[in-house]
Amino acid sequence: MLRLPASCLLLALAASLAYSAIIVDNGMPIKWSQTATQVAELSVQDNVVTPDPWNFLHRMSFYRLMIVATNPFMGSMGTNPTDSPIWGLPLQLGWMQTSGRLADPTSPTNGGLQTGDNISPNSWWGCVNHFTSVLPFLSAAQQGMFGEVVQVKMQAPEGTEDYCTTYTDCATRHSEVMVKWDAFFQGLKASIDSTLPNNEKKDAILGLYWEAHMASLHASAVCNTKQNLYSSAEINFASSWLNSAEYVSATNFQSNLEKSILFLTPLPGRILLEGDSAPNIADMTQEENHTLSVFSWMKNMNTMLGGSLVRMWRSAMCSVTNREKGREMLEQLLLNPGFATSTFLSIITGMATSC
Repeated sequence: MLRLPASCLLLALAASLAYSAIIVDNGMPIKWSQTATQVAELSVQDNVVTPDPWNFLHRMSFYRLMIVATNPFMGSMGTNPTDSPIWGLPLQLGWMQTSGRLADPTSPTNGGLQTGDNISPNSWWGCVNHFTSVLPFLSAAQQGMFGEVVQVKMQAPEGTEDYCTTYTDCATRHSEVMVKWDAFFQGLKASIDSTLPNNEKKDAILGLYWEAHMASLHASAVCNTKQNLYSSAEINFASSWLNSAEYVSATNFQSNLEKSILFLTPLPGRILLEGDSAPNIADMTQEENHTLSVFSWMKNMNTMLGGSLVRMWRSAMCSVTNREKGREMLEQLLLNPGFATSTFLSIITGMATSC
């Protein structure tokens, strides 16, 4: 009988144990079929919508409701109902849930994976996502995206006042974020009468979307104290994950369903532990290890250059054409292990000088 070397057996075992977070079910974000299709399906008390943002299905419902409400204004994005950039958000929330990042980091979990539909107020990831789910939903309601202005008051987690619950509350605490989301929804409505060519209209809408998205992420710095509950490896990944958004947003990336699945699938399928060091994490796939390595390189290089790599990248994304090239470059960097980081740097330099 053929006997494999011990090293081969270990590699085979590692491959069999490797897993990625599940982010889709029948081609849609996980548990999509269980989400609300109308605002009235959420909790309502005295004509006020009172959803619980610490319930996974409610947060996922926010995204479904926003996608349905904004689809009539998304014609420039393409002909498919899954072309809206908002699709990236429910897929990202699904990745956070199945990878265990919405669970309470102070409590034991099932192998680091989330169980049930609760989102812990102690979760750094859940806190950050609050800014890209609750705040845009409240803005959409205020801007009449769901019909007549709908009064919404979010349920708050017990024992904390860290999270805003109404449009007025969020506008007071995080005024720049709400202004940006308001501008996005107002811009969508105005785009119907725009005479711009479709590619320019699309670029303008995506620009408004990413300005609001990044405003949410920047405001989520108030969540940073919750990072102390995680391993140094997870903290470093969280920081590099945020840093990667600076590059993606500058390209006005169209985070539709198809593209978002492509970019989110290689994210780590569990919380990182002390000692995890890509690209040599045995129970993670080659794709997960590669993504972690690239994220780390981008963050470390930007830090070494005093923040100039992000600034150079943003300067290079100065036109519709350059942003298209930028999206192609990011795809190569993140999804093609053979694409050299030195090539990335040289192309950025050349593009920046052309602006």
